[in-house]
Amino acid sequence: MTGRVVVIGVGNRFRRDDGAGPAVIEALRADPPKDTLLTDSDGEPGRMLGLWRPHDAVVVVEVVHAHPGKPGRLHTLTAERAARCAARSASTHALGLGETFALAAALDRMPRELTVHAVEGEDFGLGRGFSTAVADALPELIRHVAKAIDQAHDRLRCASALSDDRGSA
Repeated sequence: MTGRVVVIGVGNRFRRDDGAGPAVIEALRADPPKDTLLTDSDGEPGRMLGLWRPHDAVVVVEVVHAHPGKPGRLHTLTAERAARCAARSASTHALGLGETFALAAALDRMPRELTVHAVEGEDFGLGRGFSTAVADALPELIRHVAKAIDQAHDRLRCASALSDDRGSA
């Protein structure tokens, strides 16, 4: 079975820097990548699990608190590394990505591949708009995510071709 590329912008548009994940999704929708599901989420694990299937490649875009932090710094993490980092840094949501990935693994609902593109946030107060550090980092974050989408499509095509070759042998 061929998977999709699913891009999930996690965050809350009304909590300043926390809105960066949905802002990346909004920017990508201006020129949507073919065969890609672009969506946002509040980060609740059950809802996030409903967004992907086992054969999918998932790209999560998130804002994190890091200690010590450098607002605006970008990170690209595998699911395993993101789960380990969850113990040291806090998601801006009640349950973090680590808990989501642990639940997915326990329910045998992990996607084929999962990467997290995160930016360190500074201001999580009520309101709209980003801190200068996050606003300055957004164009680069969008480029990283767009590249990750292209790479995920390439890997899914290769996996599908290998599967087709095995089926015809």
